[in-house]
Amino acid sequence: MMGKNWSHSKWHTTNRWEPSPRHRRRGMFFLLRFAVAFAVMTLLAIAGLSVLGFLISRLFNIGRPIAQYVWLGSCGLAIIIPLVLLIFGRRFFRNMGTPLVTIMAAFDAVAGGDMTVRVPENYPSEFGQLARSFNRMVVELARADEQRRHLTADVAHELRTPLHIIQGNLEGIIDGVYSPSADHIGTTLEETRLLARLVDDLQTLSLAETGQLALTWETVDISELLEDVQTSFSGQAEAAGIALHVDVVGEKQQLTIQADGDRLDQVLGNLVTNALRYTQTGGKITLHAEPNTGGVRIIVQDTGEGISSVDLPYIFDRFWRSDRSRSHLAGAGSGLGLAISKQLILAHNGTISVDSLPGQGTTFAIDLPAHKDQATK
Repeated sequence: MMGKNWSHSKWHTTNRWEPSPRHRRRGMFFLLRFAVAFAVMTLLAIAGLSVLGFLISRLFNIGRPIAQYVWLGSCGLAIIIPLVLLIFGRRFFRNMGTPLVTIMAAFDAVAGGDMTVRVPENYPSEFGQLARSFNRMVVELARADEQRRHLTADVAHELRTPLHIIQGNLEGIIDGVYSPSADHIGTTLEETRLLARLVDDLQTLSLAETGQLALTWETVDISELLEDVQTSFSGQAEAAGIALHVDVVGEKQQLTIQADGDRLDQVLGNLVTNALRYTQTGGKITLHAEPNTGGVRIIVQDTGEGISSVDLPYIFDRFWRSDRSRSHLAGAGSGLGLAISKQLILAHNGTISVDSLPGQGTTFAIDLPAHKDQATK
């Protein structure tokens, strides 16, 4: 399903958000308490210095005039410092109090569910950085919430049709509308398999996205893997009148990596399935492998109908389909294959990209490191 094109660039807050009067009063009360506490501590420090000066003058027999000067100086500081605090209080509130009140109010608003809150980023020093971090956090929270709501709606949509078919067939058999023939039972059984496959795909995707999917690391020869995939899909390709070729460049040792062979086979199976689905009779699908810097590159290329530039940014999203009307046609899949493929490649510290033009086919490129502890470049 197409999602919003969320931008991770710096947010420019053209519409200035202001805290409510209630939040301003809370912020003022907080700052007032801070100011009172600071003033009390300052006065206590001055009083302590006065007492200390008095004791020193008595201990060392300092003359009475000096002791009086010390005492008067301490009393003067006790008067001057609060006046200085009052004079500079406005500036302090403008530079520190206002940003603090605004950001505190924004946190309260987000906690209440308002994801449209953005705070100004033109505050000085650390407050500006805090405001920018806050805005980025809210953007990510809003994006995650949007994805969650889309996922819930998509899962409900995908489950609804097979459940309705199962329910209709069973009710028809019970009511005597349908006879419990092999055709009706077979249709119902196929829909239950579709549901089971959808649940399995969702579980795999969830585990992969959270980094909890266990991989079985082993030595994998990519050339052998491509040949196995070709063998698995040769029957479907021949029946559809599509040529399925394997093209390998490089020596065997250059194409051997540490990976989970079964998961890579799942990824390639998803890509070839899509290629077969959208390639017309007489077309061609090529499975290509070649050494890459620090690993291997795998390319799955077809001469199918291609993908428009509008749809291309969303093909790795959950339940994405270029044609929503194909959602429940035979062989249309769960709409999770590409999303799962991307997460499985990321779990291998690899990358997957796509290049396509309408009418000119689609090319998927997978870059995998040779060893499992290599970071993605």
